[in-house]
Amino acid sequence: MTGKKTIIIGSGLGGLACGAILAKNGYDVTVLEQAAQPGGCLQCFVRRGVKFETGMHFIGSAAEGQTLNKLMHYFDIYHKLQLSRLDVDGYDVVSIAGKRYKFANGREAFIDQMSSYFPHQRSNLVKYYDLIEKVASASSLHSLKYAENDSAVNMEFQLRSINEVIESTVTDPLLAKVLVGNLPLYAPVRDKTPFSVHAFIMDFYNAGAYRIVGGSDSIASALISTIESYGGRILVNSKATKIACNTIQATGVEVNGEMMIDADYVISDTHPMRALEMLDTKMIRPAFRQRINSIPQTVGGFSVYLHFKEDTIPYMNYNYYGFDSDTPWNCEFYDDSSWPKGFLYMHFCHTPNPVYAQSGVILSYMQMSDVQQWEGTHVGRRGADYEEFKRKKAERLIDAIEGHFPGFKDSIAHYYTSTPLTYVDYTGTEGGSLYGIAKDINKGSEYRVPHRTKVPNLLFTGQNINSHGMLGVIVGAIVTCSELLTSKKIYEQIIDANR
Repeated sequence: MTGKKTIIIGSGLGGLACGAILAKNGYDVTVLEQAAQPGGCLQCFVRRGVKFETGMHFIGSAAEGQTLNKLMHYFDIYHKLQLSRLDVDGYDVVSIAGKRYKFANGREAFIDQMSSYFPHQRSNLVKYYDLIEKVASASSLHSLKYAENDSAVNMEFQLRSINEVIESTVTDPLLAKVLVGNLPLYAPVRDKTPFSVHAFIMDFYNAGAYRIVGGSDSIASALISTIESYGGRILVNSKATKIACNTIQATGVEVNGEMMIDADYVISDTHPMRALEMLDTKMIRPAFRQRINSIPQTVGGFSVYLHFKEDTIPYMNYNYYGFDSDTPWNCEFYDDSSWPKGFLYMHFCHTPNPVYAQSGVILSYMQMSDVQQWEGTHVGRRGADYEEFKRKKAERLIDAIEGHFPGFKDSIAHYYTSTPLTYVDYTGTEGGSLYGIAKDINKGSEYRVPHRTKVPNLLFTGQNINSHGMLGVIVGAIVTCSELLTSKKIYEQIIDANR
């Protein structure tokens, strides 16, 4: 038991995962959360007695023996969560130019299903899936096989774009577009985003896709329970305002501009730009600040949270991606007349095996520039112009869904909205970005944020450090905590937890 005082700034998944790992290993953990509710993108909210999820809408690889399942056992949260499996014959449904395509769970089922739409592409689909498995298994982090990573494979597919790899593997242009039909999950950019990002997403969800019954905030609650069971604590309404440093290391964190908490280690689960704003030390060089501040972010999002009239909308046990044009690519490039170019539509699983949906969400891309004029204002106090802007956008999205599901519109009792400004308010992300810092094959390490900093006892974690999503963020937390515990020790603990 080291008892080393560790302050974690931010209670998103990365912060809570780091807190759980370190608390289990005897560290004295304090997690600081600026808001009243912990969880970051795991947060849910309730309106008129109906619950809505804000970020983590579904997870993958949660069946016995699969990667996330093993991690949930390690974090002592598996038995605290209730999962509902999405349709194995079509957990994702992609609609392009009026035709629907199902993504089936499992290698053979996926290939068979896609081959039914593109019979002449079966051999190419086998090659495509071989690549998915090759890239996923090449990473020791994602496969949880300690020290068994293939650095050559990792490097190759971090330097080749998604579209270049897929379009050189399958020869049907439509199939190449269908295979990236779930791109709202990670907001890739054509010719820039590495194929490895796509491969990890596909491998994670294709092994099995699940919703969390009752909402993703139960993940946050379960992780907090683990942290507290080992003596850690979570402080809400506690905004980190400064990371104090002497000439050689961080010494503590100032909270709400007044109280100072001493620390042996500080881990920031905030966006790296927010962390740098709290640091006034010569250990962080101006060139590093400039590099971090100049990295592009993934696109922002506009969400419409739907409250359905009772027993009117049958529960949809899959995720629906709609594109009215002939491609999922470039939906982030739009003008007022062409928005929305695409959307992701999902239902909330409020109870095991629901017959009808209580609530759901529509998500579409939105640039921060669309709401720039209200920047600096606060939730609920942005004025009538902002509310009218959101109303018009919401009606456009609702009309888009109506085109795919006739009668949908009449089943809505109420709806609520969020913009990139909302993401800034609740998660501190830069520019309202959905998934944090963008990856770019043309920039390599220039666009990567290290988990170690030049302040020896200050570490970074969260979606900007490894990748976003439940597995990506937890893997990033393992990388961060490896600096204090070694990765070998954490892997051995994961194995022990699953014996």
